[in-house]
Amino acid sequence: MLKKRNVMLAVLAPLALITALYWLLPGLFVAPLLKANRAMSDLTAHQIDVGDHRVHYLIGGEGDEVLVLLHGIFAEKDHWVEFARPLKKKFRLLIPDLPGFGESTRLEDASYHYAMQSQRLQAFLQALDVQQIHLAGNSMGGAIAARFTLDNPEQVKSLAFIGAPHGIESPIESEMARLLANGEIPLIARNQSEFSALLDFLFVEVPWLPRPLYQHSAKVAIDRASSNLRLWQQQQEDSFRIQQHLDELAVPVLTLWGEHDLVFHVSGIDVLREGLPHGQHEVMAATGHLPMMEYPTLTARLYLSLLDKALHTQQM
Repeated sequence: MLKKRNVMLAVLAPLALITALYWLLPGLFVAPLLKANRAMSDLTAHQIDVGDHRVHYLIGGEGDEVLVLLHGIFAEKDHWVEFARPLKKKFRLLIPDLPGFGESTRLEDASYHYAMQSQRLQAFLQALDVQQIHLAGNSMGGAIAARFTLDNPEQVKSLAFIGAPHGIESPIESEMARLLANGEIPLIARNQSEFSALLDFLFVEVPWLPRPLYQHSAKVAIDRASSNLRLWQQQQEDSFRIQQHLDELAVPVLTLWGEHDLVFHVSGIDVLREGLPHGQHEVMAATGHLPMMEYPTLTARLYLSLLDKALHTQQM
């Protein structure tokens, strides 16, 4: 009996210690959780110097063609990991933290306008000796992807907006536009309450996050609030608008726009349908601004389906 009790204690004591650490020191679990999640998508983390920035990125997958995924403003590379999972056998996946965001260098005196980010993306790809790519982006990442495609049309085999891109003027005013007119900036969180409200703003159903990752994300957002405000102001001042260049996009374009996107109203998809009539543009029901996080597997499958249609239409 005593031997059984000792065995039980030997098993339960480490579990109790891990549980206590999980709740008391959640930061210890951030790196292992991220690494485990990336491993399930066959992604590994790397970094490389590009000009005056050190760019952190994920790479993996088995396909012959390269798919580059660009996150939105105040977002980061790991927001694509679950979306990448169903794509890992079809593509070689390349997912950077754009300069100024995530783990990549942010310089307080640097410009992060779209033209500069397009140039940095080109330098990043050159450093990795990556030639032709499929390119997809969300929100700010969609605008940078479009700008890069215009700057380097010979390199881009397809362009995708996974979630609404910045730079399309929706016929119906969005909730964010209304809040901005009232002097509020809903994408910048200065405290825990505002971070929770931010998640509700971005999603219809907020994806579950382990407590350590939730707390880590909140801390990063809150700590960077003042710096984020500077980047936000830069973005608002940026003169590049996709809508003004739709007729210049000569590659297959596909769009997945959340039906309940509060950042950019879903009526904006009609602008893309009119300006890019040969593209593939679909609304995702009951989805917010970040479909690749809210419904990653479904969004990846829809992306593959639309990509096949877009490439087929181009060949006809």
